[in-house]
Amino acid sequence: MEQPFSSSKVTVEYFDPHDVFKLLAPGLIPRLPLRDLHWQSHNGPVRSIQTLHIELVPAGAVNATVPPSTSPPPKIAISPPLEDGFQAATVGGRSGSTEQAESIGAALRAPGPAGKERRHQIPGLRRTPYLKVLLVRCDDNETYKSTTRAEIREWIKINTPPAQNKPASNAENHDAFEWLIIHVVIPNTVAATQPRIAGSKAPDSSSDATTKTSTSRWRGGSSTLLEKLRNDFNGSSKTAVDRVRQIRIGINDVPYDLLPRVVPAVPTGYHETEQDSENAWADTIGKVKELILSSFDTRVSQYEEDIKERDGQRALPGWNFCTFFILKEGLARGFESVGLVEDALMGYDELSVGLDAIIQEQAIAGSAEAHGGALLAYTEELKNLAQKAISQINRADGEVDEEAVDMQPNEKGGVADFDNIPISPSKKLYRELILANNVSLFDFRCYIFARQISLLLRLGNAWSTREELLAKLKEQQELIPRGVAPSTPMPKHADESENLSQLAEICRRTLEFVPAVSLVARKDIISALGSAKEAEEISNGKQLSLDPVLLEVTENVVASFAFSVAQQILAQTSTKALPIPPSTLAAPDGHEPKAAIPEPKTMMHPARNSSLQSRIAQRPPPSPIGFFPRATDSEMANSSYAKAGLEELAARRAELYSLSRNILEVCGKKRGWSGGWADVPMVGESGVSEMEDISLDDDDSSKKEAPSHSIAIQASMAGLKNELLQTALEKKEDFYRLYEILTDKALRHYTVAEHEHSIQANMADLAVLKFHLKEYSDAAFYFYRAIPFFGESAWSLLELSMLLMYAQCLKELRQMDDYVTKALRQLLVKAAAAERDRVQQKSVFRRGAGTKTQFPEQSAIAGYFTDLLTTSSALEKEVKIPLTSFFCDIELDGPPVHEEGQDSFSVYLKLHSLVVDEFEAQKLSLRISTAPVIGGLKEIWLQSKGPVVIKPGRNKVQLQSTTTMAGSYEVDQIRLSSSKVLLHYEREVGQPPDKAMSVLRNPRVALYQRASSLDVQLLGTKEVRLDKNNSLDLEISAGWNSIKSLEIKIKSATGGLRLLMAETLVLGALQPAKRTEAGSLTFGAIPAETSFKIRFPFTVEHDMLHVAVKAEVSYSTDNGTFSFSKTSSVPITLALGVNVQDVFKHDALFSRFTVSTATASPLRIFRSELLGSALFESHFGSPPSHPIVVFPKQPASLLYKIARKKGVRPVHKKKQTLFLRIYYSVLLDEIEALFEKLLTEELVEAGLGEYAKVIVTKVLAWVAHGGGLSGYDLEKAALLGELPTAFLTDVKWEKQFPGIGPLTADGSGGSAESLAAFVRGWLERHPKLLLPHPDLKDAATVQPSTIVIPVDIPSITIVHTADIRLQEPLDSVTQGNEDDDGEEGGGYPTVCTNQLLPATLHLKWTRMWDTTTIDPSAATAPGGGKKATTPAPLARTQDLEFGYEITAPADTWLLGGRRKGRFIIPAVPDLESDEGMASTPDTEADISLLLIPLREGWLPFPNVEIREVKSSAGANGSGETDGVGGFMLPVRDMDIVRRITRTWGRR
Repeated sequence: MEQPFSSSKVTVEYFDPHDVFKLLAPGLIPRLPLRDLHWQSHNGPVRSIQTLHIELVPAGAVNATVPPSTSPPPKIAISPPLEDGFQAATVGGRSGSTEQAESIGAALRAPGPAGKERRHQIPGLRRTPYLKVLLVRCDDNETYKSTTRAEIREWIKINTPPAQNKPASNAENHDAFEWLIIHVVIPNTVAATQPRIAGSKAPDSSSDATTKTSTSRWRGGSSTLLEKLRNDFNGSSKTAVDRVRQIRIGINDVPYDLLPRVVPAVPTGYHETEQDSENAWADTIGKVKELILSSFDTRVSQYEEDIKERDGQRALPGWNFCTFFILKEGLARGFESVGLVEDALMGYDELSVGLDAIIQEQAIAGSAEAHGGALLAYTEELKNLAQKAISQINRADGEVDEEAVDMQPNEKGGVADFDNIPISPSKKLYRELILANNVSLFDFRCYIFARQISLLLRLGNAWSTREELLAKLKEQQELIPRGVAPSTPMPKHADESENLSQLAEICRRTLEFVPAVSLVARKDIISALGSAKEAEEISNGKQLSLDPVLLEVTENVVASFAFSVAQQILAQTSTKALPIPPSTLAAPDGHEPKAAIPEPKTMMHPARNSSLQSRIAQRPPPSPIGFFPRATDSEMANSSYAKAGLEELAARRAELYSLSRNILEVCGKKRGWSGGWADVPMVGESGVSEMEDISLDDDDSSKKEAPSHSIAIQASMAGLKNELLQTALEKKEDFYRLYEILTDKALRHYTVAEHEHSIQANMADLAVLKFHLKEYSDAAFYFYRAIPFFGESAWSLLELSMLLMYAQCLKELRQMDDYVTKALRQLLVKAAAAERDRVQQKSVFRRGAGTKTQFPEQSAIAGYFTDLLTTSSALEKEVKIPLTSFFCDIELDGPPVHEEGQDSFSVYLKLHSLVVDEFEAQKLSLRISTAPVIGGLKEIWLQSKGPVVIKPGRNKVQLQSTTTMAGSYEVDQIRLSSSKVLLHYEREVGQPPDKAMSVLRNPRVALYQRASSLDVQLLGTKEVRLDKNNSLDLEISAGWNSIKSLEIKIKSATGGLRLLMAETLVLGALQPAKRTEAGSLTFGAIPAETSFKIRFPFTVEHDMLHVAVKAEVSYSTDNGTFSFSKTSSVPITLALGVNVQDVFKHDALFSRFTVSTATASPLRIFRSELLGSALFESHFGSPPSHPIVVFPKQPASLLYKIARKKGVRPVHKKKQTLFLRIYYSVLLDEIEALFEKLLTEELVEAGLGEYAKVIVTKVLAWVAHGGGLSGYDLEKAALLGELPTAFLTDVKWEKQFPGIGPLTADGSGGSAESLAAFVRGWLERHPKLLLPHPDLKDAATVQPSTIVIPVDIPSITIVHTADIRLQEPLDSVTQGNEDDDGEEGGGYPTVCTNQLLPATLHLKWTRMWDTTTIDPSAATAPGGGKKATTPAPLARTQDLEFGYEITAPADTWLLGGRRKGRFIIPAVPDLESDEGMASTPDTEADISLLLIPLREGWLPFPNVEIREVKSSAGANGSGETDGVGGFMLPVRDMDIVRRITRTWGRR
């Protein structure tokens, strides 16, 4: 319980018969106030008292009946020094004469009679000391024995309580006190040379503070004066209290003229150190604390016992609350005196509750005497003030007072002046009035509240309390004699801050006190001047019809008192720790207006100049965007915002300012002045008349009787004693000025408190006030900041009213941009939101639920939307507003509708207008888009055909588009344009619709392509050439359109695809009129049902499976201009793969082409051909009689014989290339064509021909890519020639045609359900599809695809042929074997193991397969130079040496003869002729061999390896060989050949 700078004070009475206080004061005063006291409460924890102030009063100056609050400050009367010239002898020596001793004894006995005076019967009114201190001067033992001891005993007998064994009375306990003897030792005396304890030369001061003397009084020997005092006056019991202390005055602390001249002759060697002196002072101060707390504890105990006893007598007759109040207040004042302010405050709170309980009991019982005693019926001061005011009104009306009123102030205070300080405990002698039962309830409440406020101000360390405290400290410090320096430095009082929480508590209690006491004051005045019936009715809270003059005076007096109380508390709780933002109020010229209204808080207290004002002056001006500038985090950390209770204090003070403003507003209403809210335009629904409260107790007769005081009078100033309130009500301008100031101060305090709702409410008050005063600029400033808050807080009607005023302000200021964008826009949006709520509530009412809510009247908003359109036309920029702000229930009405005979479609958009006015929209458009796919984002705009009239409520608008792009779309934009106002709605494609919103709950739109409309189809070319760039065909079909002009743009829609548009070809008679740019072609007139193809080659940067091309077509017909866009994708992979294997012979080359399918679908090969070249010719065997079916795991082989043309020299390599052409078809393509044909035929028959494309596309998607057909199904279909359609029966066809509606606007055509039914019926009618079996002769009609593959013949330098021939005749085991051709001896010979078989190895060679182009003159160029042509290879211009080797497995053959050898092939003598190109019998070799088979079975001939021998210089002269390896052949002839394999397949 820490109370900084508490002004707690207890009285300590001192007796100074020896005039030594002036010597003791320099050491005592600096050690005051007492600090850190701890008192053990009887009913709670230990109470800590941080500071306790002491009022030092000389004996005889204590007036027990004067309350502490009115007691004068202590003044010590110091007797002047004698003028006999022997003052030093008198002070320093022993008792000089008998007269002096007698005078001292008289001084000790003087307080005796005063102490015996009669005590007051009410303990709470007494003021007695807590401690009595006797200051004794005794210089030696002789003086003590002769006079001092007797004088002390006499003082104790007169001034101290009775003996301890005699119980004290209750009255004595109420005034309980303790006593203390302080022996003051003067330097240069015998006592100064004595130690405190006998026999101790260096005494321990601590023993003096804690241990009583243990020397027996009967023991012999010399003892010190301190020991004698303790032995004589402390008592002998173990519980006796040590009441003797000794303070030694330092020689430097005594004035020179007061210092004794005689020094003791017997030195003891004892010297007092500074530490000893400090310890003595600490012990003395500690003893003072102990004794004060002891007497305080005794008093509290007695008070609590008496209070408990009196409270128990509450039900007895004669019990008086006023007496009980004074008694219990005495306990509270006791707590206050020692610094326990919170306990004192709790006591007054209990008394306040007790007073309320007594008043309530009296009201219930109807008898005041039986329940605590009666209070005065009214307050005399209020009566006199009301009488004076009534007389003033009557004089103003020319009437004469019927009763003379004494207007002169009486002795008790006369007419109450509430303009001064209405709440003060010293305003009256409240305690004497309460004790005499001569107090009214009004005074009683005011006194309790005043005492509570004073205690809270002390707890809050308010400036007023601190200033009083510092004044008291200054008075105590002035008690130090002049010229004597204090032995201890004076304590410095830190400037401690206020406790803001306690100041906030003061404001909170004031807010509760003012309404309650105002009702009491009103009742007092009515009771004093009105009739008894009126007083009874007002006490019961009934509505009265009083005398208008009395009613006016009563209201004025109460308003003035309440206003004064609020202003007083605002002044008392003002603190510089509360950083209030700067005011936003300013005069139009930027200077403060010279008004008669002062600052409200300075009306009774002068404003303190503090650093807060300078800090506020440095703040930046208010931000034009935000509200008040916010401090940064560092500023907040260093500022006083971090103090506890700051926000609460700011909020409570703001409420007091609001209370003052409300009082002012009530007074102003009587004069026809208001804050502007009465003139605010109302937008609530009309038709509800105002209700009037009618009492059920009234009868008809009472209604007929007119009240006697029904005449209204003009508002008067009589009874208004508050000068500020009077000034404000004298003139209208002053009223509005004060109203504005109070509102602004409340606003700024709420800003510090961060009470957002209150901030905005006061902001709205200022805005309405400025609007009422036609200060439109300031009004717009406040409206701009206040309106958003009320919109967010669901104050829709109030927000609309404020928006109407804000719009008028901007219009008056000619700020048209803000008028449209900020005022009208917001007003109409909020009005539309209210209309939306009304529509939704109406739908709820239809379902039988919901509650009635008030909505704005449409007539109040009518015309503003038209004003928006008109005003916006003059603006530079377009005004954009969300469409959902003015419309709801925005939906598409059904699927798209296609128009007959032209390529266009339309949708119907339903929207509910929330705008009150009917207006015309110049254009209403809608955009549908798809998610980004191959070919980019697709979007289509639809718009109305002309201006559209939008009426309040439901509307339906047709939107049309001439752009056709099949696909699934979503609505992502809606735009409505009127004048320069654009209403727009946007959403993301793919975003799930919000079911809670009534906007586009189903935004999906499905567009399909009709069969008769213009179409563009991307196809792969039927002929693929691997030696050239592939091409794509784009087929354009005009459909039913008779086209006047057509422009087509072809773009790549795949990354890495490059279209070679410069090589574009148009197939057919129709040719483009001009080529504007690459990829763009323009055509002239095109008849209906005409189609043509555009072929263009392409290249790709990397391998890819599919390529996509986007075609944009813009064409004109008699019906207008239309657009078509389509992105198509086709596969570019080869459907088949070709692998070739070459076998070289001496005279021919055999090439085997293996054809396999590259997909899971089988192929049909109709025929093939190998086209010859300039150097080679090809031969094929018998062609097949029917197409060959190629399965994925069963490829087809094509064998061709290639021979070199005779007499033809090698030509350029390109002319040597052969081309393999294969005619084929893919089974899956045949199946898709069959589906398309059958479906289209039956759709036309069923009248659904226009849906052919969409249905065929969906069905083929399931056939080709939907996983319906597997590779096994395709192989099975190829073998059986039929395909079952059961794999399509499980498809949910209803979901395959979303958004398909009627074909035309008249509703004809199909729908998603009818199309699904058709597909299911078609599948039932066609359980199996018979696949076509084309013949070779149908290849022309079938139009198979072709692929042309370039075939290059590899160039071989030399081809060797090795032939092992067995010599004839051969003894065979079996005779007459025939070979495969039926010839004898042509079969395989059969011999025995280990049989000798003579044989011959025949070697021959040829250069005919060397197709390298040769320049014969290159080798013999003149001068040895080389020409640019290809030179002759060395293989032809020089001899070549080869070596052969015959090898065989060791377990198979045993070889004999020449197994290794070399032979030479001569160079070509003439490069221009064929001479030397092949071996002749002269250049061929025959080598004899002997073969012996070693095992049974089919044995292959031995291997023959031929290698070229390349000579290289070596150490041993041997050469390194290299050549062509041999091969094993199970025939008689063994050919040494080179096998080359090539493959054409997937690219």
